[in-house]
Amino acid sequence: MDMIADMLLGAGALGAAVYCYVLASRLKRFTALEGGMGSAIAVLSAQVDEMTKALEGARGAATDSAAKLEALTVRAEAAAMKLELMMASMHDLPGRRVSRRRRVVEEEDA
Repeated sequence: MDMIADMLLGAGALGAAVYCYVLASRLKRFTALEGGMGSAIAVLSAQVDEMTKALEGARGAATDSAAKLEALTVRAEAAAMKLELMMASMHDLPGRRVSRRRRVVEEEDA
């Protein structure tokens, strides 16, 4: 009985050794930078760095564009206020000329 238990224990140890060898070879392929997952991880890391730089550049451009747009909006509002003031002052001018069309409408009504 002891001999059978020793044989089973030896077979179990041999199976564990084969399992460890297989896992070690898979781990080597996984971490290899020339190919496998290690290479993919390195490429993805480089792409993340590039995208971060591109995002920072886009953020700076958007900030500049927003500042320019705000300045243009302020100028447009000031110009609109001036135009409104000019239109209001046009109503106060003496001796307005009546257009020909208005005279025709007034003659038809009479």
